[in-house]
Amino acid sequence: MPTKRTTPDFILLICTFTLLAVGLIMVYSASAVWAEYKFDDSFFFAKRQTLFAGVGIAAMFFIMNINYWTWREWSKVILITCFVLLILVLIPGVGNVRNGSRSWIGVGAFSVQPSEFMKLAMIAFLAKFLSERQKLITSFKKGLVPSLGLVFIAFALIMLQPDLGTGTVMIGTCVVMIFIAGARVGHFALLGLIGLAGFVGLVASAPYRMKRITSFLDPWQDPLGSGFQIIQSLYAIGPGGLFGLGLGESRQKFFYLPEPQTDFIFAILAEELGFIGGSFIILLFALLLWRGIRIALGAPDLYGSFLAVGIISMVAIQVMINVGVVTGLMPVTGITLPFLSYGGSSLTLMLMAIGVLLNISRYSRY
Repeated sequence: MPTKRTTPDFILLICTFTLLAVGLIMVYSASAVWAEYKFDDSFFFAKRQTLFAGVGIAAMFFIMNINYWTWREWSKVILITCFVLLILVLIPGVGNVRNGSRSWIGVGAFSVQPSEFMKLAMIAFLAKFLSERQKLITSFKKGLVPSLGLVFIAFALIMLQPDLGTGTVMIGTCVVMIFIAGARVGHFALLGLIGLAGFVGLVASAPYRMKRITSFLDPWQDPLGSGFQIIQSLYAIGPGGLFGLGLGESRQKFFYLPEPQTDFIFAILAEELGFIGGSFIILLFALLLWRGIRIALGAPDLYGSFLAVGIISMVAIQVMINVGVVTGLMPVTGITLPFLSYGGSSLTLMLMAIGVLLNISRYSRY
């Protein structure tokens, strides 16, 4: 267990707080009209997001001071706990249904989304597995299949909710970790074909998923149905131009773009702050990812490296999918934009993950 500590990565901390501050401002700007109409309080979502941010920051600083090997020692217990929660959330009366998905457990504002925390639990466990059995990762039966077995079980439970977006991020993150660990490209090609067949089956089994695919290819085929969100998102981004319409001046948040404070908050940001504002956010994420990669390269052991790679991959995949959806480059998946989108479980999980990354940076050689 590493014992020599230094100060945490200051640049990573500044990037996180800057993104969080922009997120709080944009949550208010994007949600004020809807919140005033529905709850008679324009600050309804902003106040809740600020509360979530406070809890997340407290958790981040607490975790930042816990040796990251603690996650290695407790990874199995944490993973089992998350599996139990994923099963409980599927039980009617225990799990809460929102927007057609039984993904939340709890009461009212105290509900949490177990699938979000499963992502971090799986990263911690897989980092332990890979660090202990890296020499076996080139073997299909002894390395690749065991490392992906639990991942696909967790994915299956998440799909029963159903939550394709969160499951996709978890699968993508774990694949990156296993690839970095040294798995053979040929094995990935085989699994890729199997995964593609499975993905096609998942899409074909649910009509709404098929509509999302077809609306992504041509949203104007069904402008008032499956293509509505993408079209309204593009209508937000387009008028933003270079400098935007001005903070708080979005037109699409006036009941055109459904719940703009969540998955499509980047569209409102681009509308109000323009290409310059959107590029600034992308650059902040790029800087955050660079610091994460640097921390992974400088970690004192394999476990720290794999853990950092998993966390930074999770953030990168979510950013790419969310921005891709908002700009019409990917089908709608329901993925939040880290640190910016409204959502308690997502924001808290991301800040906790950054806390782990900051702790690894305290032992980094760079």
